[in-house]
Amino acid sequence: MWNLPLVPEQASDYAKQYDLLFYATTGLTIFFTVAVSAVVLFFVLKYRKGSTANRAGAVEGHLGVELVWTGIPLLLGLAMFVWAAKLYADSRIPPDNALDITVIGKQWMWHIQHPNGVRENNELHVPAGQPIKLTMISQDVIHSFFLPQFRVKQDVLPGRYTHLWFTPTKPGKYHLFCAEYCGMQHSEMGGYVYVMEPKEYQEWLAAGGERRALPRTPEQAGKQVFEQMACGQCHGDVKSERGMPLAGTYGRMVRLKGGKSVKADEAYLRESLLDPNAKVVDGYWPIMPSYKGQLTEEQILHLIAYLKSLRAAGEPAMEGASSAAGSQAPGARTPAAAGGE
Repeated sequence: MWNLPLVPEQASDYAKQYDLLFYATTGLTIFFTVAVSAVVLFFVLKYRKGSTANRAGAVEGHLGVELVWTGIPLLLGLAMFVWAAKLYADSRIPPDNALDITVIGKQWMWHIQHPNGVRENNELHVPAGQPIKLTMISQDVIHSFFLPQFRVKQDVLPGRYTHLWFTPTKPGKYHLFCAEYCGMQHSEMGGYVYVMEPKEYQEWLAAGGERRALPRTPEQAGKQVFEQMACGQCHGDVKSERGMPLAGTYGRMVRLKGGKSVKADEAYLRESLLDPNAKVVDGYWPIMPSYKGQLTEEQILHLIAYLKSLRAAGEPAMEGASSAAGSQAPGARTPAAAGGE
């Protein structure tokens, strides 16, 4: 009859840990609020004006009492801080076996793509018991990906990749919200997460997400972008004056002009496509054209997925030579590392 839960149901491993911390914090807050209020009320009533309480021999100070009422809350506060900090740190580092799914926030919808290319709008299908890593970016304004039953929330920003991970534990249908005001139809930017049994999820993927046409994987879509823009003319299988091969670039340290180095991760590759002169590779001309406004966030994600899939054949690629910011020969307009669809 009275179906008024204090908190949403728990549907992930993190939700259990989060709720335990929440209840501990709430319990300590209530305890000290009641204890302090009771002591204050007692003394207010006992020593009120006109009372017959004996005020002789009033104690001006007591070091032992002061140490106790300062030390105990301090230790409890530090313990809560360490507990919360560890929980936060654990929530930032996904396990190596996490299933990587990309999310693009748009006014006013969530566009989601699975590793095999299955796409969804405002829906996310995931297998129970499998860690899920979401790589997210916004195509317009700031959004916030919020799953209350999983106790996870992460801002989704334009121009920057953010990550979120969780392990769903209970098959079912759960709410998905945007928790950041993002315009007139912000309240409509929602959907559902469907947690499925692993076998059922694999069948769903194999059926193309209940679609007739088989989807392209992000790597396949990225390869198509790469070929359509003739990126191989500058970055083929062997080193040329226009640029080095891109195989094996992702995850390596790249040496830049001026002597600094940077890791070729998703953020660096994206920046090199949109602002190639920001970090120019040592030994190359800073003449690569910008593809800002020519590529959608989805196309950039596909292209990065393709670059991540490339592996150097034979000897390792030279450090820094295959950066997305490595540019072309003077006068050329072919993308040095990536292109628009």
